[in-house]
Amino acid sequence: MAALGVAAATVCAIPAPASADTDQAGQVSGVVLRPGDKGEAVKLLQQKLHRGHYYFGKINGVYDEQTKMAVWALQKHRKMMPQGEVGSRVWSALERPARRRPLVPGGGANRVEISLRDQLLTVYRDRRPALITHISSGAEVRYCEGGRCGNAVTPVGDFRVARRAPGWTTGRLGSMFNSLYFVGGIAMHGSTKVPLRPASHGCVRVPLTTSKRLFEMVKIGEPVYVRGSIM
Repeated sequence: MAALGVAAATVCAIPAPASADTDQAGQVSGVVLRPGDKGEAVKLLQQKLHRGHYYFGKINGVYDEQTKMAVWALQKHRKMMPQGEVGSRVWSALERPARRRPLVPGGGANRVEISLRDQLLTVYRDRRPALITHISSGAEVRYCEGGRCGNAVTPVGDFRVARRAPGWTTGRLGSMFNSLYFVGGIAMHGSTKVPLRPASHGCVRVPLTTSKRLFEMVKIGEPVYVRGSIM
C-alpha cells in the first residue's frame, strides 16, 4: 500500500516577492533548466510554480527532486509529456491560466479530486484549484509482502477522509508521511519515492513537500473523488 520512506525533509512554502515578474519573465523565456541547475532562473521557476499551486517547497534556486515533481505536475496538468527539462513551453504555460475541467463539476466547493489516468491530485477551495500535484497510485498488480498477498489497486469512487496520521508511520508495507486515509487502509501520503508511473500498493503517493501542505488543508470528512484508470 505505501511507499518506502526514511526521513522527512524540512521545508517551507515561501510566497514569491511582489517584485518578481515582468522584468525577469522575458529574460528567462529562452532559458532551459534541468534537474541539478541552480540560480536565479530556478528561483523564478519555483516562485511561478508556487503561484500556480504546483510547488510547496523552499524557494531556494535549487532544481531538486521536489521541484522536478512540481514541473511534472504542471506538465501533466497542461497536457504536456512530463519530463524534467523546463523550456519555452513550460515558461509559456506558467504565464497563462489553466483551462481544465474538473473531474466532478458538481462536487463540493472544498474537495479532493484524484485522476488515475493523469496521475494528478487536485485540492479545490471555493471551487478553485488550490493545490495540484503529481502522484503515484496503485500499480494494479498482485503482490505478496511478509507472508500476506493482495492487489495493488487504488479504488475508484466517492469517499471521505476518515482518519489522519501526522508525521511518519510504518506498517508492514513500508513508511508513510502525513497520511490521510479515505477508504480502509488506503491513504494519500507523502513519500520519498513518487515515480512517473503507478507504483504503490494502493495508496496515493505525494511528494514530501506537497504532502505537508496537503495535510494542512484537508481535514476529516472532506470529500475525495477518485476517477479514471491507469490503463
